[in-house]
Amino acid sequence: MSEENKTPQQREEDRRQIQDFGSAVVKNERGTIYTLTIIGQVEGHQILPETAKTTKYEHVLPLLASIEESPEIDGLLVLLNTVGGDIEAGLAISEMIAGMRKPTVSLVLGGGHSIGIPLAVSAKRCMIAPTASMTIHPVRMTGVVVGAPQTYQYFNRIQEQIVDFVTANSRISRETFLHYMMATGEIATDVGSVVYGREAVRVGLVDQLGSVGDALEYLHQEIEKQKKD
Repeated sequence: MSEENKTPQQREEDRRQIQDFGSAVVKNERGTIYTLTIIGQVEGHQILPETAKTTKYEHVLPLLASIEESPEIDGLLVLLNTVGGDIEAGLAISEMIAGMRKPTVSLVLGGGHSIGIPLAVSAKRCMIAPTASMTIHPVRMTGVVVGAPQTYQYFNRIQEQIVDFVTANSRISRETFLHYMMATGEIATDVGSVVYGREAVRVGLVDQLGSVGDALEYLHQEIEKQKKD
């Protein structure tokens, strides 16, 4: 439906979606695409301060389910500019996107750091702007940590889950990803690496350099293929 043909109620609903969820539905003769933004910090079970920009997983999970089931939506565009956040929440969203049958594409703009990496590669096609960056580092935890062998084992197992997911949903090798994760000469105050657009594509972490136009064109082509099938 074109903008001029929308009722005042539909325009108000579109405005509320953009304001509350950072999302929008774009429809034209080639198909209907749902645009979802994942920005700031991915919020988990703990509520973050009001001064922090967050993406709340309890909003995103049912939204993804409704997108997958809706006959009115043909594809999903995920725009990423995130510093990371809660591991379990990020992996939950990533698994939801990876399991969708509809065409999906992610576009990393600004940054797709930490748990933002699984979120980026979860789409069927992952693109990154040349100036965007992705920070790869080991699992970290803030707050009180029990100094016991079991804690280390838990960290290690969670880290293995992340490595397995990223390498299964991208072309980067396990060895290369672990090398970036454990590098000591890249980040001044931490272990890990910062990878920018072209390098991310070269090592297979991301499929291609791209812009919003490239992402939308890919989605329209995949939607057309599905309609033919």
